[in-house]
Amino acid sequence: MKSWFSPLLYLLASSSDEDLRRHVEFLKAENEMLRKRVPKKHIFLDNEERERLIKLGEAIGPGIRKLITIVHPRTYQRWVQRKSSGQKPAKKMGRTKTLESVREIVIRIAKETGWGYGRIVGELKKLRIHCVGRTTVRTILKEEGVRPSPKRGPGTWDEFLKIHAETLWQVDFFSKMVVTRKGIQQAFVLAFINLKSRRVFCSPATFKPDGKWMVKQAKSLLKQAGESDLPIKYLVRDCDYKYVAEFDAVFENADIDIERTAPRAPNQNAFIERWVGSLKYECLNRFVCFGMQHLDHIVSEYLDYYNSLRPHQSVDNRPLQGNWSNADDPPAEGENVICHQRLGGVLRHYERRAA
Repeated sequence: MKSWFSPLLYLLASSSDEDLRRHVEFLKAENEMLRKRVPKKHIFLDNEERERLIKLGEAIGPGIRKLITIVHPRTYQRWVQRKSSGQKPAKKMGRTKTLESVREIVIRIAKETGWGYGRIVGELKKLRIHCVGRTTVRTILKEEGVRPSPKRGPGTWDEFLKIHAETLWQVDFFSKMVVTRKGIQQAFVLAFINLKSRRVFCSPATFKPDGKWMVKQAKSLLKQAGESDLPIKYLVRDCDYKYVAEFDAVFENADIDIERTAPRAPNQNAFIERWVGSLKYECLNRFVCFGMQHLDHIVSEYLDYYNSLRPHQSVDNRPLQGNWSNADDPPAEGENVICHQRLGGVLRHYERRAA
């Protein structure tokens, strides 16, 4: 007791009224600086903090009105009157804070759907969450940086592709110089791809892709897609002059919409463009084709390899067709990894087989 009481007596004895006044002014100035940096305009105290201030203020007396700054002096006087009259402490002001789990649901629905806050409130009621109103949902979305109004307009091209991927196809030409008896000629092949399955169909090569040939390939696609259970609702093509009106008419008669890309906009036809790039880089550019049959053979071999054997990142590095095991186990004893080659080793794939 003596160890700390003696320094306190010394401090009181050595401090004059002027020193105490300076101490109080310093603490008040410091308190004002701290209050300016508090983001909230009003500070709400709990009952224990109020009791503590009232107890300390009673020792000071009437001078507390000039000293207190955390609340208005009249607010402090009301606390004292309630305590003296025996009234119960006032309830905490403000609305009940929204549960964090409810906030997460609101934000998730807004980001996944693009709905407005009114529609989100209806969805919450369907989930039996009735404690959140329109204003609360709007406030939550603004705090999260999400637009509270519903998404307007036709949407982006990426959204269109994702929504219609199952029934959306893209088509494009690729060409290859072929050595013939008449010299080197340019051969054309028409390739179709389904965005959902990534399945690709190719036409036979031709030196003259006229209207009659184009109509024949359009009908062939409808037949092959039907046999493979791949629906067609939209066909995206560029503005190449080889797409004659008769070609479009075949699909329009089958209730298929033709979507033309903007001029010089290959990204709108990116899936088939990328496939053509893979075909040329992985296979076609490594060959000199002697005749039409040679070109058709090379394209057919790569097409079968692409659709049945080649792993694809878009489907978790699995081939597009066939049943492939997901077992994550190393080769068993007596089991070998066999390499199969196509087109003289240009195309390779591996499988496990018992020795």
